[in-house]
Amino acid sequence: MPEPAEHFDLITMGRIGVDLYPLQTGVPLPQVESFGKFLGGSAANVAVAAARLGRSTAVITRTGDDPFGTYLHQQLGEFGVDDRFVTPVAAHPTPITFCEIFPPDDFPLYFYRRPKAPDLEIHADELDFDAIRSTRIFWMTGTGLSEEPSRSATLAALAARDKAGITVFDLDWRPMFWSDPASARPYYAQALRHATVAVGNLDECEIATGVREPQACARALLDAGVELAVVKQGPKGVLAVHRDGTTAEVPPVPVEVVNGLGAGDAFGGSLCHGLLSGWPLEKTMRHANAAGALVASRLACSSAMPTEPEVAGLLARD
Repeated sequence: MPEPAEHFDLITMGRIGVDLYPLQTGVPLPQVESFGKFLGGSAANVAVAAARLGRSTAVITRTGDDPFGTYLHQQLGEFGVDDRFVTPVAAHPTPITFCEIFPPDDFPLYFYRRPKAPDLEIHADELDFDAIRSTRIFWMTGTGLSEEPSRSATLAALAARDKAGITVFDLDWRPMFWSDPASARPYYAQALRHATVAVGNLDECEIATGVREPQACARALLDAGVELAVVKQGPKGVLAVHRDGTTAEVPPVPVEVVNGLGAGDAFGGSLCHGLLSGWPLEKTMRHANAAGALVASRLACSSAMPTEPEVAGLLARD
């Protein structure tokens, strides 16, 4: 029997798809000869990352009614993520994402989400609001705000949640998903009023707040309504500022980068784990940085998400 919804540690809502990643590093896509197939999409990856750390998780999303959709259900099950809120859309194919791998810091992405991705066909009247209200952490993304009906469904979920427990807004800025990127900020502001935690890199924070300097980003996110602002600064590490005045600024964990894609989702799953564990802010950030570093040192995203012993081992080494 599936686990009762009220017992979930984490429910994420948003993007899912199939990642097709080159098995050759440093080779342009036209010359790549073989690919690995993986579950992908930020919301799905965060749920997988938290499940790997021992948390009960589920994802609210939609796939195509096709073999790739079947594959994603199978993968969620193998990773221990409940798929009861994952439903098919007959009209649109399951999205596919290709990438190129040029370590240490160049990983172009090519999204195939047209004419429309099924995960943007989430409807408010199909949501399980009891599950959304009762989960210990609810995680939503900026991509979910990019198009209707997903936008209204995401905002309805946030309103129903009404800051119960921990509500995380993954700023998740992908300008190619917006027909008018300049229209994003009002929707980001609306979502921030319902969130207790905001997570994003400098580009994402700038879209949400209009400022770019890390400390200013954190202050602006707190002013927008959250209790904890997490600003990812790439090679400068991560800055986290709580409304109570607690601050943590943690450097990255050095690793040999293989594929930086998915590191942010590992960070997110670990952040949820730390928040659920009640850890001090600095410990949570160090753990999340280490989880992200481990994924960056591996080829895949979902299947690369680390376990607790792996994160502990890297932190002990560091």
